[in-house]
Amino acid sequence: MEAANEPVNGGSVQIRTENERRKLPNFLQSVNMKYVKLGYHYLITHLFKLCLVPLMAVLVTEISRLTTDDLYQIWLHLQYNLVAFIFLSALAIFGSTVYIMSRPRSVYLVDYSCYLPPESLQVKYQKFMDHSKLIEDFNESSLEFQRKILERSGLGEETYLPEALHCIPPRPTMMAAREEAEQVMFGALDKLFENTEINPRDIGVLVVNCSLFNPTPSLSAMIVNKYKLRGNVKSFNLGGMGCSAGVIAIDLAKDMLQVHRNTYAVVVSTENITQNWYFGNKKAMLIPNCLFRVGGSAILLSNKGKDRRRSKYKLVHTVRTHKGAVEKAFNCVYQEQDDNGKTGVSLSKDLMAIAGEALKANITTLGPLVLPISEQILFFMTLVTKKLFNAKLKPYIPDFKLAFDHFCIHAGGRAVIDELEKNLQLSQTHVEASRMTLHRFGNTSSSSIWYELAYIEAKGRMKKGNRVWQIAFGSGFKCNSAVWVALHNVKPSVSSPWEHCIDRYPVKLDF
Repeated sequence: MEAANEPVNGGSVQIRTENERRKLPNFLQSVNMKYVKLGYHYLITHLFKLCLVPLMAVLVTEISRLTTDDLYQIWLHLQYNLVAFIFLSALAIFGSTVYIMSRPRSVYLVDYSCYLPPESLQVKYQKFMDHSKLIEDFNESSLEFQRKILERSGLGEETYLPEALHCIPPRPTMMAAREEAEQVMFGALDKLFENTEINPRDIGVLVVNCSLFNPTPSLSAMIVNKYKLRGNVKSFNLGGMGCSAGVIAIDLAKDMLQVHRNTYAVVVSTENITQNWYFGNKKAMLIPNCLFRVGGSAILLSNKGKDRRRSKYKLVHTVRTHKGAVEKAFNCVYQEQDDNGKTGVSLSKDLMAIAGEALKANITTLGPLVLPISEQILFFMTLVTKKLFNAKLKPYIPDFKLAFDHFCIHAGGRAVIDELEKNLQLSQTHVEASRMTLHRFGNTSSSSIWYELAYIEAKGRMKKGNRVWQIAFGSGFKCNSAVWVALHNVKPSVSSPWEHCIDRYPVKLDF
């Protein structure tokens, strides 16, 4: 028998025999309970199929017992009931045709692009603070407040501000704002049309969303003019709808593609900073200065069956939740003037609590659409137990990791990502795309969820059949979700915004 001696405390000896080393581990301690849950999930998910196995066995057995005479009797029965047989067949064909013609058309995401500003527009912390001091609109307390927000924000040193805000003094003119809008929108669209080889005149639906900049002619008209879109294009310009407007724009485009056959829709999501920088000292209105940065995206959607093969994703669900009927929710993100008449966007202290309520309402609708039946049963059983027996049970939080492979949480700020990571019980990997997007590009408003999707693709993590949950919050107050499924192993698009820096990510964040 072999023995091993190991010195331990006080020079005593621990002896382990070969038989002891052969013992199996204590499974009750070593088996992670998540695997038990996965087994339960698999069993419930495939319960119907498992129940069909004995039924199919019985059916096959009975068919195998049929004789030639039995088959002849069945044929005679059909002959004598030929009219009924033809009627039922015709009814089945008619019903199938009506179903096929009336069912929702599939919406495919052919490709998308995200705008990458030039390096000359990058703004480091020190440059941000130096310029803020030179502007002379901020007092010492406001400057210190902005410095602390920057340090804790999760933003890195390579985010971008528009050219007008790099000037001393800044030039927040209408012309400069138009220039920013053109650079972002046209930059994203040029790449999109180049990558997809789509003729702009083939676009039947155009939806543009930008919350704070709504000139006349509209941003959508600027795109029509630039690319000479056809005269009957259905164009929409969404304003004042906040950071969740990107999902709203997708939902609108989806509805339009149900009505208009065999066409393309383009969605452009952006925000404009030039005329919306706050030059005052109200702290609730200074936070957007520290978080919002230049960015934009352009998405090409199609309802053409032939585009399925070359498309990246298929749209599965869109769920929109609006809490605007509640006064606190309506006022929590509010554009207004301070006591000195300077305009900015004020963020309420109740913002995170209101966002939580909106999220709760949104996932209550989304959950039954996406969660496996195993999770729905657990949620229902907990709810019934709590109602019937008044039990002091914590509400069961469904495991959305069983429904989705990837999460694109709007990079509105570090606190937003932290709260969703905690409340949805997500891992660091699940929120990595959101944190790294916030670090690299800042809060790019409604387009942030597309920079996040581009990050996942650039990391090579998007596999065929993977489900993606895009979730965004916006003024009003709104929480909106979009669910996509990958049609194949998705590679990053040409000229991805992460193309030249993905090897440096993820970076370690010190908070």
